[in-house]
Amino acid sequence: MTLWVDRYRPRTLDDLHYHRGLSERLKSLAASGDFPHMLFYGPSGAGKKTRISCTLRQLFGAGAEKLKIDQRVFLTPSKRKLDVNIVQSNYHIEITPSDVGIYDRVVIQDILKEIAQTQQVDLNAKQRFKVVIINEADSLSRDAQAALRRTMEKYMANMRIILCANSTSKLIAPIKSRCLLIRVAAPDSQEMEDCLMYVAKKEKFHLPSEAAQEIIQDSNGNLRKALLVLEALKMQSPDLTGPLTIAKPDWETYCHKVADMIVQEQTPGRVMEVRAKLYELLSHCIPATVILKTIAERVVERVDETIKPDIMHWAAFYEVRMRLGSKKIFHLEAWVIKVMSIYKHFVYSFDMEDF
Repeated sequence: MTLWVDRYRPRTLDDLHYHRGLSERLKSLAASGDFPHMLFYGPSGAGKKTRISCTLRQLFGAGAEKLKIDQRVFLTPSKRKLDVNIVQSNYHIEITPSDVGIYDRVVIQDILKEIAQTQQVDLNAKQRFKVVIINEADSLSRDAQAALRRTMEKYMANMRIILCANSTSKLIAPIKSRCLLIRVAAPDSQEMEDCLMYVAKKEKFHLPSEAAQEIIQDSNGNLRKALLVLEALKMQSPDLTGPLTIAKPDWETYCHKVADMIVQEQTPGRVMEVRAKLYELLSHCIPATVILKTIAERVVERVDETIKPDIMHWAAFYEVRMRLGSKKIFHLEAWVIKVMSIYKHFVYSFDMEDF
């Protein structure tokens, strides 16, 4: 039994419900004889991967949907073995090099050279090149990005690269200059409601407009999340009437608890308690940037207006430091201590004014 978000995922560019102009542009690029390297970027849940898969189908036909998953082993210069899952068809290969951390350069170099040095074997293929899709491109190390840039220059004849990222800010300028940038913006409220109504119609049930708006507000532009929430609510309450209770993910509730701990007490002992919570979140594979953003937003809701700018300034500062460093916990903990210092100083100054 497949989830609705997968069952009703559009398969062709004509089936996409929003950003029609972008779909037409991708169709014309696929039909032209000069398909470029591309960089799809936009917020999570906006439909980047769906558009990439639809573009592949436009390029190569239905054969691009016949996928298989392989596990490949790569060797680092120190002879360490790296296991990487690869999704591929006869026409493309999809990888997520950031899964192996600082060794992503090894994966990038080996995979791209292997693909680039082989010709397209399917004589009936519409295109004479293969496509390499790189997910989470904005999480690649600088070394991996440099290796990617060199490969893009050298093997353009046999290969096209499609990068998928949430933001372009972490990518080096030479990569961005070699790609056609495609921004996939989050759908607006009306577009999300149209998609929810479409799924409800396919599943043969009535979705009240009030319930749809509540789901859309909770999803904050993330269509994938909206469809998952819709399916969960339909299982809980088949008629979707009355007050709806949209459960928060456990990690989000945990982050809110950490934020409350920061505001309640500012002591070395509390720092140690918060550190343990942060380790717990990181060990469950919650990205450090998501942890920082979620906790910061919760802290800002609970403090005075005068110190909100400082808290967000230092959140941005330590997010940059986190991207440049390797130990995420150091930067998360440094931000927590900084926020505690700002808040404690504010409370102390406020108390002194009362005397």
